[in-house]
Amino acid sequence: MNRTAPKPAPRPAELPDARSDIVSHTLKRIADASPLDRAIAEARAALIAQQNEKGYWLYELEADCTIPAEYIMMMHFLDEIDAVLEPKIANHLRARQAEHGGWPLYHNGEFDLSCTVKAYYALKLAGDDCQAPHMMKARAAILERGGAARANVFTRIALALFGELPWRGVPYIPVEIMLLPKWFPFHIDKVSYWSRTVMVPLFILCTHKPKAENPRKVSIRELFTTPPEKERHYFKRNGMLAKAFLLFDHVGRMIDPLIPARIRVQATKRAESWVLERLNGEDGLGAIFPAMVNALEAMVILGYPQDDPRRITAKRALQKLLVVGPSSAYCQPCVSPIWDTALACLAMQEAGDQTSRDASSRALEWLKSKQLLDEPGDWRVRRPDLPGGGWAFQFANEFYPDLDDTAVVAWAMHQARDSTRYDESVRRALDWLVGMQSRDGGFAAFDADNTCYYLNKIPFADHGALLDPPTSDVTARVVTVLARTGRPQDKPALNRAVAYLRKQQEADGSWFGRWGTNYIYGTWSVLMSLAQAHVGADDPMVKRAVAWLEHQQNADGGWGESNDSYALQSRAAEELGSTPYQTAWALLALMAAGEARSEAVRRGAEFLLQTRQADGLWGHPSYTAPGFPRVFYLRYHGYSAYFPLWALAAYRNLTRRGIAH
Repeated sequence: MNRTAPKPAPRPAELPDARSDIVSHTLKRIADASPLDRAIAEARAALIAQQNEKGYWLYELEADCTIPAEYIMMMHFLDEIDAVLEPKIANHLRARQAEHGGWPLYHNGEFDLSCTVKAYYALKLAGDDCQAPHMMKARAAILERGGAARANVFTRIALALFGELPWRGVPYIPVEIMLLPKWFPFHIDKVSYWSRTVMVPLFILCTHKPKAENPRKVSIRELFTTPPEKERHYFKRNGMLAKAFLLFDHVGRMIDPLIPARIRVQATKRAESWVLERLNGEDGLGAIFPAMVNALEAMVILGYPQDDPRRITAKRALQKLLVVGPSSAYCQPCVSPIWDTALACLAMQEAGDQTSRDASSRALEWLKSKQLLDEPGDWRVRRPDLPGGGWAFQFANEFYPDLDDTAVVAWAMHQARDSTRYDESVRRALDWLVGMQSRDGGFAAFDADNTCYYLNKIPFADHGALLDPPTSDVTARVVTVLARTGRPQDKPALNRAVAYLRKQQEADGSWFGRWGTNYIYGTWSVLMSLAQAHVGADDPMVKRAVAWLEHQQNADGGWGESNDSYALQSRAAEELGSTPYQTAWALLALMAAGEARSEAVRRGAEFLLQTRQADGLWGHPSYTAPGFPRVFYLRYHGYSAYFPLWALAAYRNLTRRGIAH
């Protein structure tokens, strides 16, 4: 597919002469190599062929159909409809409708009501006849499950903006929230970065209550079992705290007409200034799609004309997320160049030959230029005296560096042959990471001590992902780099983090994976870190994890885990089959625990050797990670490229050189 965002480097046939010669020479040399060596060399050559000339790797990052559906809805909200793009997005949506009639949150997932309502509305906006078979099937599935009134908060807000349901059907989130003091039970600094970037422009929208342009006057009243204006049960939350928040919500609506106009103007200005300060150029507010859409629509209702440079830039940021092909198109939730590049670097370093090291060096030079040092950042609210040193996930997102990317980049830099070149970058990264440790010893993705768990009970938070608490996988990545570098001043933080991981282990021996699917990802992350921290293979924690991983191995030698495990809270009930990236995680985990010569590892490596594609890499349609467990999932297309290469190279290195972990 052709993308409007920065493109990955071309395939070998399209490479500039010098790099094409390198790949051709590599392929000639491996003709008589062993299957393992050949697989590693071909995968390495294919991965290098996909490296951008600037040094980074960038793969598509795919989400469920809510994002492309919202892109169509945005075009109709603004009455700025791209007549070429819209039918391509509609083709993408139709192609992903499942047999159950609706749209899932991930490949082969169950019916999701909110995603299906948005996809149905987007297709109807794009011109699909509601009596067409696919629309009838979707509508029947929606009505069977209670209708659009049962959709989640974000979907109901989208429908309210189109006048499809009354504003009492969405939470009361007035813009005056911007004026609340920091000690108040709710404050934007108390929620996660993704929540605040989405919410602040949404405060403006939900206070001013605009109505979409909707030039074709498309309605979806047929999706309600009760007329939306007569519906009385938009909110169903259990528990005393949730009911108390609903009471506050009701009282707020009652007193809203009494808010002085000057207070509303002041609050709106503060929200507007907050958004503009973080607009982030053509990378967009928070560099994530939902926040970027809300920011653009807030600008429009605040009166920014079409030719205002800030409005033009905000729209361009959204367009850069598009992946457009000849007949189909979709919109990514964000882009992942730092993450893809850092992980590909680790795979290249494990491959170990000069060509791989050269590719890694090019990538590290690019990464070095992206470190965030003295830029402003919301993380400074809790750590005002801490110098910067992190990396973002996207090309640019200076207010929101994240700890996971920072740890992996610092790991790759420290592991480089010419690592002294990166001493200052690594030092700044380590200082920042240690300074971001939470009170419980763990590390979160973007903030420290973002743990006001009661806020997950407010009506707005029905997705349960308002916060950014510490997690095992991010903590493990920080442990890895702190242990590798071995600075004496980091020892207390390292010990607290290892203790945190020990407490987080599940009864069966696994670890929960917050940012990757799921227990295999979490267990890989932690076992890799424990090896670096010199927690031995005879430690009961490690032995339980190894036993769990070996028990999870499939008959074909691989490993696989569905995103169903987030909803089921069980690994036994879900079926997916083996995937290349999860098999790679399991192999890396077992090898880190000293099992490189085990039968389980041999069989896993054989699975990867047997499942390569013609291009030398691997592929799988499954979604590889949650954005938010049970709510939003992602498919990192790069995971099937660099993780299997990393695992096979490590397997070769450990078994042939006899290196013990």
